[in-house]
Amino acid sequence: MSELTALSLTAAAAGIRAKKFSSVELVDAHLSAITAQNPALNAFITVTAEAAQQAAKAYDAKPTPDALLPGLPIGMKDLFCTKGVRTTAASKILGNFIPPYESTVSANLAAAGAITVGKLNLDEFAMGSANITSAYGAVKNPLKANDDTALCRVPGGSSGGSASAVKAGLCLAATGTDTGGSIRQPAAFCGIVGLKPTYGRCSRWGIIAFASSLDQAGPMTRTVTDAALMLRAMAGFDPKDSTSVDTPVPDYTAAIGQSIKGKRIGLPKEYRLDGTAPAVLAMWDKAAQALREAGAEVVEVSLPHTAYALPTYYIIAPAEASSNLARYDGVRFGARVDGDTLDHLYENTRAAGFGAEVQRRILIGTYVLSAGYYDAYYLKAQKVRALIARDFSEAFKSVDALLTPTAPTEAFRLGEEPKDPVAMYLNDVFTIPASLAGVPALALPGGYADNGLPLGVQLIGNHWQEETLLSIGAVLEQAL
Repeated sequence: MSELTALSLTAAAAGIRAKKFSSVELVDAHLSAITAQNPALNAFITVTAEAAQQAAKAYDAKPTPDALLPGLPIGMKDLFCTKGVRTTAASKILGNFIPPYESTVSANLAAAGAITVGKLNLDEFAMGSANITSAYGAVKNPLKANDDTALCRVPGGSSGGSASAVKAGLCLAATGTDTGGSIRQPAAFCGIVGLKPTYGRCSRWGIIAFASSLDQAGPMTRTVTDAALMLRAMAGFDPKDSTSVDTPVPDYTAAIGQSIKGKRIGLPKEYRLDGTAPAVLAMWDKAAQALREAGAEVVEVSLPHTAYALPTYYIIAPAEASSNLARYDGVRFGARVDGDTLDHLYENTRAAGFGAEVQRRILIGTYVLSAGYYDAYYLKAQKVRALIARDFSEAFKSVDALLTPTAPTEAFRLGEEPKDPVAMYLNDVFTIPASLAGVPALALPGGYADNGLPLGVQLIGNHWQEETLLSIGAVLEQAL
């Protein structure tokens, strides 16, 4: 990593304002890093070098030092529509799709001064936990275990390209989307910070949909302070998004450095699951002790319906996906494979355009929404979801935040992932409950496994309490 690519987002902003370096120098340094490292990592699907260089020159010619992200290079998950720039969702079916409009989040970041250097790889349509389902190939984690001779670890998913690029210094920060843990789990696997905001905090307009009642955009950064800065730029009410909530966006960076003395932190007893790596449980205990030493009170709490979160999610999310992905039919946009009849056109297009994991989830979703099964599965899952959300509401009556692991293990090797899809889904066991409840959650590095790979710790807060998570997270970041 060069001196410029090793900077945090916050430090780079300070350097630009102090005129220690220019936006052109910063962007060029990251484009050089992409050229050198992306062939091995496969973190980017599309690199927008020329547009980024032009934007950097424009910033330097007319600087706006008061901007939140003044001329800073970031990466954009290839799920955010970008006007005039190919947006694929890592799927063959959108391989040549060039949106005529800009997503609200990417527009907000551009308005804050950020410069996008490219579109980042992901699991196809954000469906996966290892970034191995992309039509453009698997992404690799830039970190190696003590016994690895080459880059062979998964970066997590679905925002694996974002996590890999941020950790490797290919961009200062990146956007991600989180449906059931797709920001937090890759953040844990790559040793960075990932924040899933409250559902409705960031607009979903212009983000290619997976599961509409769960999808939420969020930042992926190297530090908690950087996450606060990115979220401030990304968030805001959007009348174009019916699920966007009209609530003020605070200055999240003001939460950094606040004392957490007197805060009550809950440890959900249901999260001590069989199969969790001993190093993860030890890290969890260490993080709890660090919070005690910082003046917080750590208590055990109960989230009694936690055991039902995973099956509930894997009914609701595929059901919504089957509905959202019905629009990819080879008629209006995207890839088209002709057939003798209209039905054959649909079948041929979708069979060629969708990968195995996407097809699997469409079939599951179509099944649970079908006549005779809607009440038995989908309606019942929605009722259980309400109980899971109530668990969190009850817990937050007595605690300010919850502390849990982010993932049950460290990053596993490519090719060693579970072949059983259900076993793979267990990677999200600690992240899914917060997604179902729509509450914010912050993942940050919490320690290391015996093989030297990072482990992630997670903080979960009440609705709209991102500031609380960031203040506690900053304390943990310093302690761990």
